[in-house]
Amino acid sequence: MARILITSAIPYINGIKHLGNLVGSQLPADLYARYMRARGHEVMFICATDEHGTPAELAAAKASKPVAEYCAEMWQVQKDLSDGFRLSFDKFGRSSSEQNRRLTQYFAGRLAENGFIEEVTESQVYSNADGRFLPDRYIEGTCPNCGYDKARGDQCENCTKQLDPTDLINPRSAISGSTDLEVRETKHLYLRQSLLRERLDKWISSKTDWPVLTTSIAKKWLHDGDGLQDRGITRDLDWGVPVMKGEEPWPGMEGKVFYVWFDAPIEYIAATKEWSDGEGLDDSAWRRWWRTDEGAENVRYVQFMGKDNVPFHTLSFPATIIGSGDPWKLVDYIKSFNYLNYDGGQFSTSQGRGVFMDQALEILPADYWRWWLLSHAPENSDSEFTWENFQASVNKDLADVLGNFVSRVTKFCRSRFGEEVPKGGAYGPGEVEVIRELTERMDAYSAHMEAIEVRKASAELRALWVIGNEYLQEAAPWSVFKEDPDRAAAIIRFSLNLIAFYGAVSAPFIPDASAAMLEAMGADGMGWPDDMEAALKGLTPGRAFTVPENLFRKISDEEREDWQSRFSGVRT
Repeated sequence: MARILITSAIPYINGIKHLGNLVGSQLPADLYARYMRARGHEVMFICATDEHGTPAELAAAKASKPVAEYCAEMWQVQKDLSDGFRLSFDKFGRSSSEQNRRLTQYFAGRLAENGFIEEVTESQVYSNADGRFLPDRYIEGTCPNCGYDKARGDQCENCTKQLDPTDLINPRSAISGSTDLEVRETKHLYLRQSLLRERLDKWISSKTDWPVLTTSIAKKWLHDGDGLQDRGITRDLDWGVPVMKGEEPWPGMEGKVFYVWFDAPIEYIAATKEWSDGEGLDDSAWRRWWRTDEGAENVRYVQFMGKDNVPFHTLSFPATIIGSGDPWKLVDYIKSFNYLNYDGGQFSTSQGRGVFMDQALEILPADYWRWWLLSHAPENSDSEFTWENFQASVNKDLADVLGNFVSRVTKFCRSRFGEEVPKGGAYGPGEVEVIRELTERMDAYSAHMEAIEVRKASAELRALWVIGNEYLQEAAPWSVFKEDPDRAAAIIRFSLNLIAFYGAVSAPFIPDASAAMLEAMGADGMGWPDDMEAALKGLTPGRAFTVPENLFRKISDEEREDWQSRFSGVRT
C-alpha cells in the first residue's frame, strides 16, 4: 500500500468557478484520488479556497459586505458545489485559517533567517481620498494601447496588454473612483528566488517524468530573459496574513500583509493541519504527510493545476520550501492542463462567459459533466466545449453504450427469470473470450490511470463498456431463450456480473452512476477487480438484484438549443 498526497490548485474566493476551472485542477485530481483509494492506497486529498489578495477585497466591496463575511459565505458556496460534483476532498480548507496564518509567518521567519528575504523600497500609487496605497488591480483607467476605459493597473482585459498603473490614461481608484492619486515610496519584502535558481533548475531537471507542458513553462521562467527574478511577497492591503517573523513583529512592515501567492500554496500544508485538528488528532497526523523527517519520505506527492499556475508551483512555492531549510516534502509530480475554451471563445470568471458550476448542476447531474469534462480534458492542447459535442458524448457514451446495456440486461432478466441472478449453464467460449478482452483492456485502463493520462483512460473505460454491448448483441439471449433457456440464463448471469464490474471500474469517472449499478446488483462492497474471471462470477445464482432507474437520459435537440441560447451571453 502506497501513501499518496494529492493537492488541487486552490480556487480564488471571488465567485463561482466555471467548468474550465473545474477540469483544470479539481476534477482530474478527484479522478486520481478515487482511483488510488480503489486500489487500496492511503490517500490524503487536499484543496481549499484562496481568500486573500485584491480579488477578494474587490469582490466583497462589490457585494457590499465585509471581506471576512464575504469569504465565509463564498467558502460555503464553493464547498457545496464541490460536494455537488462529488469531489472527494479529505479536507476543503481556507487560506484565511489560523493554521495558515501561523505557517505563513513561520516560513517567512525561516526564510529571513536563511538570508532569502530582502527589503526593497519601491514606488507605488497612493490614493489620498482612500488614505491607502493601491495595488495594481485597485487602479482603473483608459488603456493606452486600445482605448478601453476600464483597464486595470496590471492588465487590460480588452486587449490583454500587460500594464503598469502609471501607463493608464486618466487613472482612478477602483474603490472610490477618486483621481486624487500620487506616487509614493513604500517598502516591501522580496523572496530572493534568484539565489535558489541553480538548486531549482537541478531539481526540475531531475523530474524526467513530468509532462512537457509543466517542465517547459518552468524552464522558460528559469532561463528566458534575465532568468528567475526575485519576487515581492508583501502588499499594502488590509485583508491577509499580517507580516511577522514567526511570532515576532517585523519592523517597518506594520500594516502590511503577505502577498496572496506567498501564503496560498502554504495552505496545502495548513489545510492538512486543519484536517487533523478537525479530527482531534495530534500534529504527527499531518506532519507525516509533509515532513520527510516524520514519515513523508515515503509519500508520493502529486499536484494538479492549470498551466497558468505552473510557475508558482515549480518555482515560488519550492523556493519557499527549500529556502526554509526544513525537511518539508517537495512535489514528486505536477499534472498541468491547458485551457478549456467555450463555444468559440474563452471561459471567463471576470466576464461571466461560459457555464458555471452552479448552472451546470441545475441542468444535469454531476456524472454527465464529469464524463464529458474528463473525456475531453485539455491535456496536450487546449480543448473546446461545444453544446453539440456535449450532447453527442452524453447520448452516445453514457446513454447508448453504458445506460442501454444496464437497462436491457436487467429488464430482460426480470421479464424472463425474475429479479434474481439466474443459474443456467456454465460460461462458454464466448464468455471466456470476453474475459480475455476485458483483462487486456483493464491492463491498459489501469496503466493510463497510474500515469494520469486522463483522456486515454476514459477511452479505455468506454472500450470496456463497448465490449459488454457487443457481447450482448452477439449472444442475443432474447433469441437463445426460445430454444435454450439455460444458455440464455448463463448469458444474463454473465451480463449482470458485467454491470457490477462496470460499477466498480467506472467509479472514478461517474461515481453516482457507479454507486447505482453496484447497489442494484447488491454488490456495494465490491472491490477493484484484479482477477477478471473471479470478478465476473461474483454474483452467484439466486442473488437478488433490482432494475435501476434509467442511468442516463438522452439530451434532446430542443434542450441543446435552449441551453446554447441561454448561456451565450454574459452572466450577471
